[in-house]
Amino acid sequence: MKQIFTFITCLTFIFSLEFQTKAQTTIQSPEEFLKFKKGERFLRHHQVVSYYEYIAQQFPNQVKLIQYGLTNEGRPLMVAVVASPENFTQLDEIRTNNLKSIGLMEGKPTKKQPAIAWISYNVHGNESCSSNTAPFVIYELLNKLNERSKGILSNTVVMLDPCINPDGYDRYVNFYNQKVGSNFNPLSSSVEHKEPWPGGRPNHYLFDLNRDWAWQTQKESQERMALYRQWMPHLHADFHEQGYENPYYFSPAAKPFHEDITPWQREFQTILGNYNKRDFDKNGWLFFSKERFDLLYPSYGDTYPTYNGAFGMTYEQGGIGAGLGISKRDGDTLTLKQRIDHHFSTSFACMEAISANADKTVTEFIKFFDNAQKSPVGQYKSFVFKTKGNESRVREFLSFLDRENFQYGTAGKSMMASGFSYQDDKNETFQIDAEDIVLNLYQPRSTFLKILLEPKTMVEDTMTYDITSWSLPFAYGLNAFAVKDRINPSAKPTFITSSPKTEKPYAYMAKWQSFTDLKFLSALLKKGIKVRSAGKPFEVENQAFNEGTLIITRTGNERLGDNFDKIVKAEAEKLQVNLYTSTTGMVTKGSDFGSDYVSFLKAPKVAILSGDGVASTSFGATWHFFDKQIDYPATILGESYFGSTDLSKFDVLVLTDGSYGKILDEKNLGKLKDWVKAGGKLIAVQGAINGLAGKDGFDIKHKEEDKKKEEDKDKLKVYANAERESISEETPGSIYKLTMDNTNPLAFGYDKNYFSLVLESSDYQYLSSGWNVGVIKDNKVPVAGFAGSKAQEKLKNSLIFGTQDLGRGQVVYLANDPLFRGFWQNGKLLFGNAVFVVGN
Repeated sequence: MKQIFTFITCLTFIFSLEFQTKAQTTIQSPEEFLKFKKGERFLRHHQVVSYYEYIAQQFPNQVKLIQYGLTNEGRPLMVAVVASPENFTQLDEIRTNNLKSIGLMEGKPTKKQPAIAWISYNVHGNESCSSNTAPFVIYELLNKLNERSKGILSNTVVMLDPCINPDGYDRYVNFYNQKVGSNFNPLSSSVEHKEPWPGGRPNHYLFDLNRDWAWQTQKESQERMALYRQWMPHLHADFHEQGYENPYYFSPAAKPFHEDITPWQREFQTILGNYNKRDFDKNGWLFFSKERFDLLYPSYGDTYPTYNGAFGMTYEQGGIGAGLGISKRDGDTLTLKQRIDHHFSTSFACMEAISANADKTVTEFIKFFDNAQKSPVGQYKSFVFKTKGNESRVREFLSFLDRENFQYGTAGKSMMASGFSYQDDKNETFQIDAEDIVLNLYQPRSTFLKILLEPKTMVEDTMTYDITSWSLPFAYGLNAFAVKDRINPSAKPTFITSSPKTEKPYAYMAKWQSFTDLKFLSALLKKGIKVRSAGKPFEVENQAFNEGTLIITRTGNERLGDNFDKIVKAEAEKLQVNLYTSTTGMVTKGSDFGSDYVSFLKAPKVAILSGDGVASTSFGATWHFFDKQIDYPATILGESYFGSTDLSKFDVLVLTDGSYGKILDEKNLGKLKDWVKAGGKLIAVQGAINGLAGKDGFDIKHKEEDKKKEEDKDKLKVYANAERESISEETPGSIYKLTMDNTNPLAFGYDKNYFSLVLESSDYQYLSSGWNVGVIKDNKVPVAGFAGSKAQEKLKNSLIFGTQDLGRGQVVYLANDPLFRGFWQNGKLLFGNAVFVVGN
């Protein structure tokens, strides 16, 4: 009887195996479905999507496609959730159990939790091999004959995002497919390897999506992160490419690690490295680890997950610009197939690593959030934000907190406290008012919150890959305090917008102190409303107003009739702008509304220069500012025809960061200067100023330096220290306290100080005939972040923001880009001043 049972069992196994074999052979591989051989050509985005859709149809009990959004160009953003048949029936329960176990959803988990791994491909569009890897990964993950895959899915739910940046990816792939012949050319000089401006790396608005995880300024980021927070995976792997001469990079990551990365997260970096290297050692593939790619800046695809309890990791394959194949210096040809094989290997390595450590991973993940709620990291446990007089800026900050589901409220009552003042850079006693915003770190995601708010980031190694400071109270221009004690918030704040007291007043007034006020001005100008700006503080009908206050008189807007009042009130209500009214144009202090000190704000015709030489991300931030943030029209000009462009059609020209040596040749520079003299306004940002510095007619100059002293100092160098010594001249995103002349229109709406994210060690002299609006004086040390010793000396007593009259026009110098990555909220009003207020 026993022998018969054994025989039947064997037959069952054989039939099952045969069934699985037939089932797998009926599933078309990517090559069969898309009719190509691996690495033979680049897939377009829609082809990658079509294969994922096909797989989802073939595996309805294992694959769920979630379209989480659309790009700016209308391409779908999607994730494939892959699980074993058993786990697939419980996907939503797995998701909600995970959230319940870490305090992000009410209730208790119902059963043991599998691990959740999220793998993202192609955040940078021209790092193109990873989206071409994605079809092979999902195919093999569902291969019923692959024991490796079955082992992964037995205790892990896998989420595959085949392309984070479809617009950038297709921009690159379409370029390459148009330029390559029937056989690829491996010579680097071939046109197929010379990607034109702006390149495929960024998204539609030319933002780097891998720097946008925390700030979520972009559509793709906002939609992806909304889904991410609904799942909160235990692992996130981010697949990239680097220069094609580089071998493969994988974990462990390089220093600096942020101090709040847990011992288990650090340990897993090594565990993961051991899984990663197996195939590489076996096949003799070159790789490196523990260099270059660190874990500090919080807005990456590895750090955002890490600071939210997960394992975050970056994978970097050499290959940018390699196309289907390229010759390297060592004589080898790097092919797309090789790049796909490498990414395929590490994709499975990270899934195996999390699966093999699933139980401990889930336990440590829960512990991470439990500790966050009971014993949060950091010396400061509470943060206070002064509200009175800063309501609109505070509202902008709270919208960020709401998006991330952070907990906060008002103080509820007045009290005294002691804490660190962000404004004064010291500990002091201060008063908390009942309406002030309070949040503490006794909440599930407080580690990430602490990292975003901390006044000074501890940098264990200055050899870092990105900016070293990002503190949100500085970024939002808030009067804030960090407190060591726990302060519990009261109710959520209620902001009451003041309604006009007079039905049809002589004038409406709106204070000028935040980005919201700038959006209000833009909306009014687009509606044809004529607006004025106060050049001096004034008082009228027992109300006090500062410089920059918008004055919207009935005079000049008579043609609109009753629509004038309707438009002004409707736009103010939409943006929650407080409107004040006056029944007279005569003030009790300051200048009357008809005075020369009350300037008419003409709706300017704006142009932005683009093309070779222009830094694409800086241009993109400016384009996005006009097009999506303030919804104000701007014309994009190309550098290739700039010389023949009739600039008289524009009032404002913006030159964003870049290298303008070729663009601003003698002829174009003369043309530009004549246009300014005739009444134009030129806004030069960061690198664009170099194209003007020292040139005839422009007041901007580099500081004179004692080069002999530096030459003598630099003669004796140690070769091994070359890279580290080079950073002495850098300031990779440190925060400096600028002294501001807030009586100048460029600084309207600001206090006497402004905290600037300084991105490079510019060394511009104070203007001799212009206006030095924002300067770094003797405070050469940043208030937060790292700046090299030589950079600190260069920045001492230097110009950051200034204006110059030139003929009937103006030149605005912005030595640091106030629109950098779209997240430095407090810089946007300053840029708005440059566009709309300066020179009027």
